[in-house]
Amino acid sequence: MKSFYKILSVSVLLAAACATGCSTQERSFSSDGAEYIMFADTIGTYPVIQNETFKVPVVSTIACDYDRTFAVEVIDKGSNAIENLHYRLKSNTIVIPAGQLRTDVEVEGIYENIGDTDSLGFKLRLVIPSELEMPMAGTDEKFGLETNCVLLKVCPFDISAYSGYCMLSSLYLYNYSLDGSYQRLIWTEPHKTLENTIVCYDWLYDGYDVNLTLEPEDPTYPIVSMEKGQVIGDEWTAFGIIRGDNKIRVESSAAYPSFIYGCQDYITVSYRVYVSSLGGEYGTVGHFYNIMEWISAEEAERLMREEGMKLPSRPSGQTED
Repeated sequence: MKSFYKILSVSVLLAAACATGCSTQERSFSSDGAEYIMFADTIGTYPVIQNETFKVPVVSTIACDYDRTFAVEVIDKGSNAIENLHYRLKSNTIVIPAGQLRTDVEVEGIYENIGDTDSLGFKLRLVIPSELEMPMAGTDEKFGLETNCVLLKVCPFDISAYSGYCMLSSLYLYNYSLDGSYQRLIWTEPHKTLENTIVCYDWLYDGYDVNLTLEPEDPTYPIVSMEKGQVIGDEWTAFGIIRGDNKIRVESSAAYPSFIYGCQDYITVSYRVYVSSLGGEYGTVGHFYNIMEWISAEEAERLMREEGMKLPSRPSGQTED
């Protein structure tokens, strides 16, 4: 299964400046006071959203009192995305306006030609005079002259897609399941009052429901969060011993993020399991990883019929649409 994480990039930190030209007497953000042009990131992940474009930033170490125009080219070597099939540049030239420190290469991702699980990327190179290429100390390499652009297809977010039958695969259940299975068929539905939140009925143990909040605002980093203190079960049933207040609680894991895979109808949920006592927290049980994949009613019925999985509970009186 493909890991989903936001790619870290080498960023150039720039501050705003007022300048009247490109001379060595003007304020500069390079170590030697010279003018250099570069991509802000040597690698980055960019969302491909239907009918939208994304921007690849280009920066300068100093501002000038005139427009500066440069070319950008696609490098075939190291690229597996195909220009004009998976993406297209809006222009092969960029302009840093007078008085400004940055501009952008505007790119249109061709949404319909990119598969939901495709891993595609392309490489860009600035075509600039050699004296504007920033040297990397102690090497012949030039910083920021090239950048790798990773394409991430982003499907429209719809909370209803995370409703219905869901197959839960859990490392917690692998350790503490009552029936020996690490998988569980559950029922979920949107919360009636909390925005972008789903209710997971009988999440890990019968009788204990959990709310999960989906946060798709950043398309390159859509995450899942879990409010601290939710009870998932009792100590005696799960562990055969009571060391706290007999309640097993959860919260989002600070060590491992949880993600939404919107194009594939599943999420990952990483959480910390802990036990509390009257005097405060007793201790951590562990950090655990779940995969929650939404399936059709037909597939759920097959699993119940052929695999003997239990019919998941749902709100009292509710029937399937």
